[in-house]
Amino acid sequence: MKFLDIKTDFAFKKVFASDDSKDLLLSFLNSVIEFDKHQTIIDLTIVDPYNIPLLKGMKDTFVDVKAELSDNTQVIIEMQVLNHEGFEKRVLYNAAKNYSLQLKKGDAYHLLNPVIALTITDFTLFKNTDELINRFKLLEKKHFIEYSDDIELIFIELPKFNKTEQDLSSIQDKWLYFIKNAGNLDYLPTNLNQELEKAFNIANEANLSAEELELQHKKKDWIYIQKSSIEYATKTGLAQGLEQGLEMGLEKGLKKGLDEGLQQGEWQEKLKVIENAERIGLPMQIIIDLTGLDEEKIRSLLPKNNA
Repeated sequence: MKFLDIKTDFAFKKVFASDDSKDLLLSFLNSVIEFDKHQTIIDLTIVDPYNIPLLKGMKDTFVDVKAELSDNTQVIIEMQVLNHEGFEKRVLYNAAKNYSLQLKKGDAYHLLNPVIALTITDFTLFKNTDELINRFKLLEKKHFIEYSDDIELIFIELPKFNKTEQDLSSIQDKWLYFIKNAGNLDYLPTNLNQELEKAFNIANEANLSAEELELQHKKKDWIYIQKSSIEYATKTGLAQGLEQGLEMGLEKGLKKGLDEGLQQGEWQEKLKVIENAERIGLPMQIIIDLTGLDEEKIRSLLPKNNA
């Protein structure tokens, strides 16, 4: 038995945005969102249902599932696997954009409905707190008076969730365990409720078409390339920079050595991306998008051309 890695865009949307996923999304959102006015969400509409996406650029390392609750609150659920510059600003921008786009020209402002942006990260975002879930609203700085609850940002950081299967007690625990660990399991965990059993069934690779499996595997490989390339470039650049800095003298040469080392690391990253992308058969346009190099330069760097 093998399950999809729910942290990939394809798997996340297949589980939470399929035609029959409403009960799963209801259960998950009720487990992680604290509502002031409502004890639970009683109904929702999946705005952008799951469809098998085309394998085009693979630029995005996130996916968003949009839902409208029974009280017209808009919820944007995003799974993000890689951190990048401006990430937090993009989350805020997307929430504000979805808030403002509700109005058409001439509409009254009181028609605006609240927007909740729920972001799940596969990396640590807030290093100064051990809180698994962090929630943000507009508040007065001195007395914490709530200005409006129309926009709320919620972040769940998966690296901070370390419970084992034996530790799972709440429905929130079980959903987060599922999202973080399903891709590494080869058995169905015990003590699951109906929604979790259904989610594991949807994520079971045995129930996927050949097209869906190919897409999932290529996406996993692409994310692995991105992560390993960033790690390799960072390690290589810093190591070479320190070595050159020491040779030139710490006081005068360290900065120059680090700069040159990081540049070398960036180049090594591009070479590694090209090699891995060629290995898994990614189209040339995707390799161009990933590296920023033209086709002629990429072909000259392909391992088979340098044999």
